[in-house]
Amino acid sequence: MQKALFLDRDGVINVEKDYLYKIDDFEFIDGIFDLCKYYLNEEYIIIVVTNQSGIARNYYTEDDFNKLTRWMSSQFLKEGIKISRVYHCPHHPDISGSCSCRKPKPGMLLEAQKEFNLNLENSLIIGDKERDIEAGLNAGVKESYLFDSAKLVTESAATKIVSKLCQIGDNRC
Repeated sequence: MQKALFLDRDGVINVEKDYLYKIDDFEFIDGIFDLCKYYLNEEYIIIVVTNQSGIARNYYTEDDFNKLTRWMSSQFLKEGIKISRVYHCPHHPDISGSCSCRKPKPGMLLEAQKEFNLNLENSLIIGDKERDIEAGLNAGVKESYLFDSAKLVTESAATKIVSKLCQIGDNRC
């Protein structure tokens, strides 16, 4: 069974900007490529799991999201990093009703487990919100990191709270 590095997108891969869907607004977070290269070398696959309620809110479309995702994935490939899959939840409970994929529910991670035959216990998740960590825990992921560059979070169910991505893995800081 494979193991995965699950990444939230907004706030982990890219700088958080409300309802981001334009390539021109996308800014990679320092250390994301090095982090992914480290875990690829450790034989993890890279999977993105992201809530995208802007679709349900009609701020942007599935096509807008897919265009940005293709561009983002191509930037990773230029760095020698393959993202195995990007899962997204386009729902918002107040607009489209309840679903099983919106984090903190584990739907996207469980779907990835089936698709890639993953060992979730040996996988890990990195998110910038507690709901990311909860989704991992709800799916059986044992190792989790809450990325808080502003150093505002004092408590989390995560294995560790970090303020830099280089503090994860081999602690390259």
